[in-house]
Amino acid sequence: MSENLDFLGELDPDDPKQASQQIANKLRAAILTRRLAPGDKLPSQPDLAARYGVARETVKRALDLLRAERLIVSRQGSGAFVRAQTQRAVELRPHIEAAFERPHVTIDFAGFSGETLRDALAEALDKVRVGRLAPETIAVRVLISDMTVPMALPARAETQADDPAVRERAERITRRAAEGIIDQVAELGDLGLLRSTTVEVRMHRASPLFKLYILNGEEVFYGFYPVVERTVSIKGEPLAIYDLMGKDVPLFHYAVTDDDTSHGTQFVEASRQWFDSVWSTIAYRYDG
Repeated sequence: MSENLDFLGELDPDDPKQASQQIANKLRAAILTRRLAPGDKLPSQPDLAARYGVARETVKRALDLLRAERLIVSRQGSGAFVRAQTQRAVELRPHIEAAFERPHVTIDFAGFSGETLRDALAEALDKVRVGRLAPETIAVRVLISDMTVPMALPARAETQADDPAVRERAERITRRAAEGIIDQVAELGDLGLLRSTTVEVRMHRASPLFKLYILNGEEVFYGFYPVVERTVSIKGEPLAIYDLMGKDVPLFHYAVTDDDTSHGTQFVEASRQWFDSVWSTIAYRYDG
């Protein structure tokens, strides 16, 4: 493989990301677009170091990132290989932090409440406060369901019907998460740590069946909300409901590559178009 590594591209000297992160991104794109197929051996560390003009330690850090994402495996004395299963669930948090390495950060979220986004943002924003991350602008758009109107889900399990008391509970969860996101980002703006911070929240009347995150218009994380029957407390009384469980659901990662026809590039573009279409048509302002 050392004879032709042109498909891995070049490092961008104007990209604020570290060289190891850029190399990891190049290799990740090659794996997800099957330029490096499951079972393929990756170029050796010396070959990658020569390709990108960096030290082997920089390449090692890049491979460590891919290994942590379970994209590659290392075999003693043989090198690194692409895992057989590459369409895998990923953790959102490190990707949120990586998005904050850009000077201009954009995050679009669609789903039930945004609790996962709120918690992931909290760590990244803490690093901005102490100067470990230094974006210039942050723009967040949140698209959530309006739990003040009848919904198919969540619902009372016994009747499988909409229940205002069940929705009232869901609305409290939604409102708490949305306002947490608004407050966290606005605080950084108030402290003067960024040139510009904006958070917009809009609502719609469709039940949330999936969650979608779009980071910097280039990466998408997508996951389904399983519907489960469970007992919760409604006005102090136990009640069986059909609920949407978003915590710890698998998220699948898609990224834009240099190939406009790649699966990742097309999925990101379709996600952006879907989000913008709902945002600009049936969504309306959230009054917190």
